[in-house]
Amino acid sequence: MNAEEINKKVIEALEEIRPFLKSDGGDISLVSVEEGKHVKVQLHGACVGCSVNQMTLKSGVELTIKKHLPQIETVTSIDSNEND
Repeated sequence: MNAEEINKKVIEALEEIRPFLKSDGGDISLVSVEEGKHVKVQLHGACVGCSVNQMTLKSGVELTIKKHLPQIETVTSIDSNEND
């Protein structure tokens, strides 16, 4: 699977979880996939200051992405200001 296919699958996984995040006033976007196994995402809206965003990231986002792409090893979020 090439990088383009991996990115597409990650985006599909994010689309699957996006409605749950939006229902709480948040959102998520893909920042990058490194080495085909490390995903970086950025949380938006209410997710940014939410006290359970790391739990959401691990139990929701990471599990959903790994369901689509079992080879993914890590899913991490970056802060808004790191994307400048």
